[in-house]
Amino acid sequence: MNTAFGSVHPITSFSYYAGVIAFSMLLFHPLFLVSLLAVIALVVIIHGEGKQLLRLLPYYVLMGGSVAVLNPLFSHRGRHILFYFMDQPITLEAILYGVTMMLSLLGILLTFVSFQHIVTTDKWMYLFSRVLPRTSLLTSMSIRFVPLFLRRLEQITTVQRTKGVSIMEGSLRKRSKDGMLLVRVLLTWSLEEALQTADSMKARGYGTVKRSSYVIYRMDRRDGYTLLFLAAMGLACIWGWTQGFGVLTVYPRLETMSFHRGEGFVYACYCAFLLTPVVLEGMERRSWK
Repeated sequence: MNTAFGSVHPITSFSYYAGVIAFSMLLFHPLFLVSLLAVIALVVIIHGEGKQLLRLLPYYVLMGGSVAVLNPLFSHRGRHILFYFMDQPITLEAILYGVTMMLSLLGILLTFVSFQHIVTTDKWMYLFSRVLPRTSLLTSMSIRFVPLFLRRLEQITTVQRTKGVSIMEGSLRKRSKDGMLLVRVLLTWSLEEALQTADSMKARGYGTVKRSSYVIYRMDRRDGYTLLFLAAMGLACIWGWTQGFGVLTVYPRLETMSFHRGEGFVYACYCAFLLTPVVLEGMERRSWK
């Protein structure tokens, strides 16, 4: 990795992303979630994944927006009725809860964009292969499953277009038939490679003995200090969550949008936790200059 946060110990980087994902579900407050989206987007841009974020953002917004729209249509809880849609009440609480769920989902999705860039396959295997060899391998393969399928589909589409097979031209029946052909080729290619990979790993005795690691990661002083800082800020956020800070009560009635002193302390600790990669990158660039 050519970034400061990418060069930290795998335990440190994994602890950061695990905490971010956990707090995106525990600290169910619009202000906390908006801050999460802003910081994670900044981290992704700093690490040079801005183009990938822009390419995936429309799909993520579509997924999150569907949650925000469907929740008030199916959930009619709440005391503040705004209007009626098809004789069903649309409440303020349902709309706000749907928007908060959308922010939480977007935060998790954006976190995984940065996670895939920092916690690479070798780091993932280094962390879990000795304890859970088969599970870690399956998880690693699942993480790369979607981008691998997209790359292969693009290659197949490019090759088949020379033979007149395209889903962008012709009648609806032809495009449907060509689309099914592309999917069949993609599945055949992937299944064949999966069988070859399984036979190869079985022949090499994967999982039969204790696995060694090709890359040896050593925790230095910076990793230790960063891990301690993340632990301190994370424990402060967990304490605040147990006290009810950082959680907006929506059902059955929307609570007052007030910001207590304890909630401000938890918010400061949460922002410090989120900004850890940004601070490391700033310190690294300052030291180089």
